[in-house]
Amino acid sequence: MDFPLITDPFFYAVAIPAVLMLGISKSGFGAGFGSLAVPVIALSVTVPQAAAILMPLLLLMDLLGVAAFRKDFDLKFLRFLVPCGLLGTVVGALLFRLLDARMVAAIVGGFTLLFLAQRLLFAPRADSPPPPRWLGAMLTVTSGFTSFVAHAGGPPLSAYVIPLRLSPVKFTATMAAFFFVINLSKWIPYAWLGLLDMRNLATSLALLPLAPVGVWMGVRLARRISPVWFYRVLYIGMLLTGIKLLWDGVH
Repeated sequence: MDFPLITDPFFYAVAIPAVLMLGISKSGFGAGFGSLAVPVIALSVTVPQAAAILMPLLLLMDLLGVAAFRKDFDLKFLRFLVPCGLLGTVVGALLFRLLDARMVAAIVGGFTLLFLAQRLLFAPRADSPPPPRWLGAMLTVTSGFTSFVAHAGGPPLSAYVIPLRLSPVKFTATMAAFFFVINLSKWIPYAWLGLLDMRNLATSLALLPLAPVGVWMGVRLARRISPVWFYRVLYIGMLLTGIKLLWDGVH
């Protein structure tokens, strides 16, 4: 039996670097770049199809990321983040058919750029208090929502977690565990919405060997980079993500 996978060469020209970029982001290094995966693949296919193709890849990447950083989670913090994120995925599932994914992308992109502008123009002092809990809850719900719609949950959550000044490894481990739960929760709703068809799953299978390569690259970088450069790369990733998502939404 032949699998009806996508055969368009242009699709793989954009999908291969996107998958590697997503794998690197799953290690925490360059986490902002991960949200570019769906917009980049959507240069060749629709946004919902791009999101569906990435689902099996995300599962494998999440498993690898959690295994690599299994001793470094902030469990107390995750008990706060995960329920808020799951609430966001429920909202995303209920509104998925009513929303234009590019409009959501524009909102996420604009928010990301505003956050970066605030961080650069009004840089917090070393003794600045952490963001309030209510703001963290709102941003985490938003992260779950945008993760469901376009796998773009990184920027909203980063806007809350970055000011907490976690170490690179702690940041990476906590983000990996959070998105493992969030992405796992999306399988049943994606199947219910009819996104997990054989064409998308067969295409995912063809791209699957790239998943561990990207995660391996990111894990090695995350464990060797200094905190200063870790967050610089994170900001660069968020900047490019914000510009790309906003551009896609506007045009």
